[in-house]
Amino acid sequence: MSKYSLAVDIGASSGRLILGHLENGKLQLNEIHRFENNIVQKGEHYCWDVDKLFNEIKAGINKCKDLDVKPESIGIDTWAVDFVLLDENNKPLTDAVAYRDPRTDGIMEEVFKVIPKEKLYLETGIQFQKFNTIYQLYALKQKSPEVLKKAKAFLMIPEYFNFLLTGKKANEYTNATSTQLVNAFTKKWDHELLDKLGINKEMFQDIKTPKTVLGTLSEELVSEFGFDMKVVLPATHDTGSAVISVPELEDTIYISSGTWSLIGVENRFPICVPKALEYNFTNEGGIDYRFRFLKNIMGLWMIQEVKRNYNDKYTFAELVDLARSEKEFNSIVNVDDDRFLKPENMIEEIQNYCKETNQQVPQSPGQIAKCVYESLVDSYKHAINEIEEIFEKTFPKVNVIGGGCQNEMLNQIIADVTNKEVVAGPIEATAIGNIVAQLMALGEIKDISQARTIIKNSFEVKTYKQSLVRG
Repeated sequence: MSKYSLAVDIGASSGRLILGHLENGKLQLNEIHRFENNIVQKGEHYCWDVDKLFNEIKAGINKCKDLDVKPESIGIDTWAVDFVLLDENNKPLTDAVAYRDPRTDGIMEEVFKVIPKEKLYLETGIQFQKFNTIYQLYALKQKSPEVLKKAKAFLMIPEYFNFLLTGKKANEYTNATSTQLVNAFTKKWDHELLDKLGINKEMFQDIKTPKTVLGTLSEELVSEFGFDMKVVLPATHDTGSAVISVPELEDTIYISSGTWSLIGVENRFPICVPKALEYNFTNEGGIDYRFRFLKNIMGLWMIQEVKRNYNDKYTFAELVDLARSEKEFNSIVNVDDDRFLKPENMIEEIQNYCKETNQQVPQSPGQIAKCVYESLVDSYKHAINEIEEIFEKTFPKVNVIGGGCQNEMLNQIIADVTNKEVVAGPIEATAIGNIVAQLMALGEIKDISQARTIIKNSFEVKTYKQSLVRG
């Protein structure tokens, strides 16, 4: 009888619980619960409502009973960098502040006064983004040093949920690397960096790798659900799980397309050379100590905000159709400008950028949407050129994975602008990667090579070639 695994995949705008199992050598998925996730304001900070999210996780587990399925295991992945600090009684010391909160404004430059930028990159190999955990912790140290002193446990968001499920604390490798506090070569917390920054190193847990069985559910939860499960660590960084789902990585650049766009290649060792620093690429950890050499750039967050600013008058599909009709509009914005991270109004910010750069200012919803899509691909093209320069080779294929791969207009623009074959799919890449890591831990799948073969045979993909006519 097939063993079922339950993937909890929570992104910045929504979460889902998906059951997966092998049947006739193919991976079968069944989404059983979906819910919204939003940043909420608590006091002076923008935060994640982790209590609500954990209740949604439990609601999804309870739905397994309705299906008469008792999963063998459960694994949780979320976005990176954010965390919860626990006190000596295992109670949260602060809210789970979100990476879009402005508390890290100017903090990166303060850290560079203590640790030179080049040294920080050479040791961690991680891309410089103002919301990285290292800057969040340093901001907290400056404003509330007593909180850091009291902290007995540092847990990233999925690790906090694992603790609520099992009572056990551990930091997971792929997510830990996103903090910019893990040494890229030793693959352990960099105590020298922590000491220089005056950050309490005792609160960090042992780093466990994907496929680790953390434990089983607490007695209280077994009683609540009516069954027990193994809690397995997938790649808890959602991009780490998503990249597992790229069927063929040789000669392929991947784009994990969602709220963010993660564009890069899989590598067996970190690349911390000056050119990678100059272009601000990261070396995040992957499964089996592989490295995700990638750049984290703006994604569909911009169009999500545009949709919201129009009071959800248009669906995403309607915005695509409106953009297609604007054949003569060609203004481009720099999507990676900090002004687009959390503006008061995304539409006005786009219009102001075009005005300031002496371009045609978009007015209609179609022009706004086209500007977003064309600008995203412009950023993709620059990143692809940089990857090819660093690796001194041409990659003929781009594999777009994740929810954003359903945007056919965006896929076609990528093919047209880059003159590369674009493969779109699988859609539920993160949940798939999460599930196969669990199945490897359970002995149902032998290794990552077999996992990728199964994924390739289980899910259809769509291919796009460069078209003769742009517009």
